Parts: sequence; C-alpha cells; structure tokens
Amino acid sequence: MIDPRILRDEPDRVRAAQAKRGLSAEVVDRALAADSARRTAIATFESKRAEQKTLGAQIPKASPEEKQELLAQTKALAAEVKEAEAARTAAEEEWNGILKEIPNLAADEAPAGGEDDFAVIEHVGTPRDFAAEGFEPRDHVELGQLLGAIDLERGAKVSGSRFYFLTGIGAQLELALVTMAMDQARAAGFTQVIAPSLVRPRAMDGTGFLGQAADDVYRIEGEDLYLVGTSEVPMAAYHSDEILEESSLPRRYAAFSPCFRKEAGSHGKDTKGIIRVHWFDKVEMFVYTTLEESYAEHERLLAWEKEFLDKLELAYRVIDVAAGDLGLSAIRKFDCEAWIPTQGKYRELTSTSNCTEFQSRRLDIRGRAAGADGKVRPVATLNGTLTAVTRAIVAILETHQQEDGSVRVPEALRPYLGGLDLIKPV
Repeated sequence: MIDPRILRDEPDRVRAAQAKRGLSAEVVDRALAADSARRTAIATFESKRAEQKTLGAQIPKASPEEKQELLAQTKALAAEVKEAEAARTAAEEEWNGILKEIPNLAADEAPAGGEDDFAVIEHVGTPRDFAAEGFEPRDHVELGQLLGAIDLERGAKVSGSRFYFLTGIGAQLELALVTMAMDQARAAGFTQVIAPSLVRPRAMDGTGFLGQAADDVYRIEGEDLYLVGTSEVPMAAYHSDEILEESSLPRRYAAFSPCFRKEAGSHGKDTKGIIRVHWFDKVEMFVYTTLEESYAEHERLLAWEKEFLDKLELAYRVIDVAAGDLGLSAIRKFDCEAWIPTQGKYRELTSTSNCTEFQSRRLDIRGRAAGADGKVRPVATLNGTLTAVTRAIVAILETHQQEDGSVRVPEALRPYLGGLDLIKPV
C-alpha cells in the first residue's frame, strides 16, 4: 500500500496519480474520511480506557459505600470500553481496506493513459524481411506441428482451450531456455530458487494480485490457496514479516515456477497457439533493495532482460508502459516486445516493474539501516521476467525459420541443445 503520510499530507498528489492512471479520485476522499473516523475512534477508545483505569485505581481507597458506587460505574464503563474497542477495530479495518484500493503512485516518467499510450524507448535489431528472402513465413502453430514441438489438439483434449503439450524438440527448447536463463542469473549474482505455485491469500493480496487482477487468478476451492500467475508472488512473500539488514541488500533471486492465469477478458484474443495460455513456465527475477537504490536496480533488471533477448537474436522494442496499464503495485514498468513475423507486430516477451515500498508495506518487510540508530523502514521490491517460455518459443520459431520449415537455433542456445544448430521437420 502507499505511505499513509502521503495521503494525509499530499492528497492532491494522490488525486493526480489516480487521474494519470485514468481512475477516479473518489477513493482518496473516502480514504481521508476513513482516516479521520479511525483517529476519532482511537481517541474515544483511549479516553474510555484512561477513565476506566482511573476508576479502577480509586476502588481500593474508597469507603464501602463509595466502593459499591465505583464498582457500578466501572461495570457500566467496561461495556462502553468494549463498544469503543469494537468501533476502533471496525474503523481501522475500514481504513485499511480503502487504503489498499489505492494503487502505487505512478512515477513522473511513466506516460499517462492506458494500454495504447505507452512510449517507445528503443528498438533493438531489425525485423526480418521474409518478402526479400522470397518466401511466406509460417506461424508458430504450423511450425510446431512440422517440428513435432507443439501439440495443441491433445492439449485441448486433455485440459481444454489454451492448453498444450510441448513435445520432442519443444520440450527440449523449454528446458534449454530455462537453464540458459538460470545460468545467466547465477552469473549475475542471483540466488536460484524453485518457488511454490500455490500460496496463501496473504501472499496474493500482499503483492496486489487480489485487486485489479483478481478476476485472472485461480483459487483452489475448499482450500485457502491460490495458484500464482507469476513467481513474483511467492518471492515477494518470501521475506514477509522479516527485518533485513540493509547491509545485506540487494537480495536478488531468480525463481522458476509454473504460472497460471485465467486470461479473463481475453475472449477472442490469441485463441490460436501458445501466446496467451492458462499455464506456462517462467523464470522471474525478484529483488529486495532500498528505495533509493530501486530506480537504478530497475534499469539493471531491464539490461538483464535485454541481454537474454539478444542471446536469442530477436528483433524487439522496449516500451515505457503507461500509468493506466501498470497494475496495482508498480510505479513504472518496462516491457520488451519481440517482433512476431506472422502477426506483423511486436508482442510482450518480458516486463520489469519497480514496486517501491508498496508490497513490503502490505507484507511487513523492513530493512534496518547500519549504524547506531538502526532505523527500520520498508524495503523496495522489484520484479523482472527473464524468460516466459511459451512466448520465447514462439519468437524463436517464427524469427529463425527457414523456407523448408526448419528453424535455425540461436548460437547462444546451441550448447543447451547438445550443440544442435538446426531444428528440422520430423
């Protein structure tokens, strides 16, 4: 959640941030009213408790007649204290609930607007000109069938729409991509993690995925568990309720996990192939650091993502995502979008977000400064996709295909496929 002091001291700043995201500022007024009611309820409870203690101290000193009167007053006051305490609890719950509705304040640098209002930061590489090469490119679905790599028909038969099997070289490609991503992360100083894909509600809520993204989340009926849509969720909760020494920061993790998404609201979009699916595997970078260092760390995460895409020899662009498309937790997000030849457009392969203190406030993750004062404050959290496997496979197959349906393997990936340089139709 945002820092409550900003809401109290700079409400117009929060209203402006809501407008930048295309959201109503009405929640700001509700939050301020709830904060006022909460403070009043706290003051009332504390006043009643103080009065109760004062009466309690008088009873041992009172005469028998006075004692009976004081006991009667104490009994009546105890009921008032209990009522005031319940009112305080309700007011605090109301305040916290409304505060959680307010997204992180988008960075000044983030473009205003919605999904289509992003700013292009740079283009890397040049999309391949298949017309100049004299042949029409096949899409990844056809290539996947030719290569024995993707089985959509049996995926739908076994699990339903938006599911698939990776078979043969498809399965090998997944394992190669994951291993190459983990190797790169380890070389950069990340701790490798295999993260759980089932989490308790607090982890999901703490990362902001039970807010705007709630409709896209799978819940296990009869269990107090959710399936994660990204290992950002378990990794954000990894240090929940802990105090980390700031001298130990940054703490960088690279986590592999299966990811599950309902793809709510995507009816009719990408129904063919493995671009938009209900389950995929991913290697996600996650970092704990100080607020001051988070901005430079965000740039580093982007650089690591670009390094991986460069190894795959893809043409891509980097965009600065608009405020209205950031999600609840992020102040700024960069997406790397690869050129997909048969679609004639760029599609997201990776993204990296700076969530500043938003998630750590919800999950109670703090850092202790070095020195005599040992000041404790919320840490900053960041996340970045190193590889979302299915989309990476789509980009590789379509970008590096040959006229006969074979696919050239990017040089950096070859050692992870036993030296294979060309994937041939089966």
